[in-house]
Amino acid sequence: MSRPHVVIVGAGFAGYRAARTLARLTRDRADITLLNPTDYFLYLPLLPQVAAGILEARRVTVSLPGTLRGVRLVLGEADRVDLDTRTVHYTGPEGGTGTLGYDRLVLSVGSVNKLLPVPGVAEHAHGFRGLPEALYLRDHVTRQVELAAAEEDAKNCAARCTFVVVGAGYTGTEVAAQMQLLTDRLARMNPLPGGTRPRWLLLDVAERVLPELDRRLSRTADRVLRARGVDVRTGTSVKEATRDGVLLTDGEFVPTRTLVWCVGVRPDPLVETVGQPLERGRLIVDPHLRVPGRPEVSGCGDAAAVPDLERPGSFTPMTAQHAWRQGRVAGENVAASLGLGRRHRPYRHHDLGFAVDLGGVQAAANPFGIPLSGPAAGAVTRGYHLAALPAGRVRVAADWLLDAVLPRQGVQLGLVRSWSVPLDTATPELARVPAEPPGLDGPAQANGPGRSGGPDRAEVPGRSSGPEGVGGSDRAEEQEGVGRPGQAEGPGRSGGRDRTGGPEGVGGPERAEQPGRSGGPQRAQGPARAGGPEPAGGPAATERGDHPAPGPVRRADAPDQPPPVPNRHTDPPDHPAPGPVRRTDVPGHPARVRRTDPPDHPAPGPNRHTDPRDHPAPGPVRRTDPPDHPAPGPVKRADPPGSAGR
Repeated sequence: MSRPHVVIVGAGFAGYRAARTLARLTRDRADITLLNPTDYFLYLPLLPQVAAGILEARRVTVSLPGTLRGVRLVLGEADRVDLDTRTVHYTGPEGGTGTLGYDRLVLSVGSVNKLLPVPGVAEHAHGFRGLPEALYLRDHVTRQVELAAAEEDAKNCAARCTFVVVGAGYTGTEVAAQMQLLTDRLARMNPLPGGTRPRWLLLDVAERVLPELDRRLSRTADRVLRARGVDVRTGTSVKEATRDGVLLTDGEFVPTRTLVWCVGVRPDPLVETVGQPLERGRLIVDPHLRVPGRPEVSGCGDAAAVPDLERPGSFTPMTAQHAWRQGRVAGENVAASLGLGRRHRPYRHHDLGFAVDLGGVQAAANPFGIPLSGPAAGAVTRGYHLAALPAGRVRVAADWLLDAVLPRQGVQLGLVRSWSVPLDTATPELARVPAEPPGLDGPAQANGPGRSGGPDRAEVPGRSSGPEGVGGSDRAEEQEGVGRPGQAEGPGRSGGRDRTGGPEGVGGPERAEQPGRSGGPQRAQGPARAGGPEPAGGPAATERGDHPAPGPVRRADAPDQPPPVPNRHTDPPDHPAPGPVRRTDVPGHPARVRRTDPPDHPAPGPNRHTDPRDHPAPGPVRRTDPPDHPAPGPVKRADPPGSAGR
């Protein structure tokens, strides 16, 4: 009898916990396959510390093959789920497609960036939900401070040192707090003209910071941010974004080169293709996390609308603490349905509190309902993160220790370009890359339906962007004449991650209820390649002047290939390739050479290899053939006096 096959789609907080629970309960009595676009689980609560340079990027990742024993990892993004045939269709990282059959299916694809219908936001802003975005933001902020230090114009200097964060939820508050400390350190290393200080604005339409959390946490976070000089504006948001700055809803125009979008998340668009009832884009499940009428299908995390048994008539919010716990319940119930685990149980939760790291020794936390602030809250917050991390605790603790005793390195790595991390991508965990031209390393890969660009796909840098860090190519280079990528758009979706918070009460809820555009269009990026379409936005360019845009590759067999350039090693210098020369020695005169030229070849010039050595500059050879003779005869050369017998 064949073993049952369980497929888990997405390795966010819910998917990772479900896979780990299933592997522990089934003990190799079932085949478990995890479909995810990356080979790691991302611990999102510590991502702001990666952007601030406190933690190295790999510290917040957990290897899936290294920690999920007995689980088969398939790299790819799910495109479509067919419940009737019990199959999941996906696209791999190199463009190939595949199908996975299942006996049990767990949908935990998580959420994606939520966009609001604000003009210019999709073109001039960046999100903060993946490692590529965090690495790009750190490089961009560092570059802006360094450019401002050398800026002669006071207005440009002020604009470069102004940073706007939209959304004062869990993610936006931590990003503003951590990055403000970073820019202050950078300004001390690179003194700004006129004593200018970096300026941070934190905007939200709500009446307070951290609106979904306890009011005491909100007051603590608000007090700490304002004491550092962060301009916190509640009841205010962005009305329009341009390449020169942002227009606020109160009518003020703020010149800036940086717009960070942290307004919330929305369910992954994949659940819309399942064909089952939805609640505001989330797949409706019962308290046992099963899809009604489809007992073989379970849903958990941000993609599932799970009834809140503590508050009848409502659904659990899209936070990490719920996703982490729901993943465990989903794994246990799937194992029970296979007769390999404990009995089915409904999902119930009890809040353990939340913790918000405000940088340095400051934090706001309420573990088990006890409000804390200052160093005590900072110790609780970091201790909780260490306990919640599935792996890599020692490395994280070591980075914290080194950051406390050593100065941070304020350098740009340049690993992630602006066009590779657009705001409206549905896969922020994957930085976009140019496509390979056909016939070289492989065929150009195109995205499957409803997908955003993963690695090695037919996506080329070509996003119509504003200033660097505002969603487009770097403004510094634009002002120096470097072109900005153009934009082309298409549908997109995510491979699956769960939220911007931490498990077991660490993850604060995001503002997912704000009205917004459902799903941003997906961009194709980069210059046109051989065999690929031309981007809709016009010719693309890289964001740095010293790094040319990857242009089309011209193959040697192309019909429009120009003639080869003469080779200076094989062609005679300053002389065209001569025709064939036949040498005929004159009888009795071994040193004399009789040359016969082709009838259609002009008289050749002197040959330094055949002329006498004591005649350094021989004149042109006179031809003695009759002018009406088609075939020239031999040419007699007059030897200089005293050259007989030579």
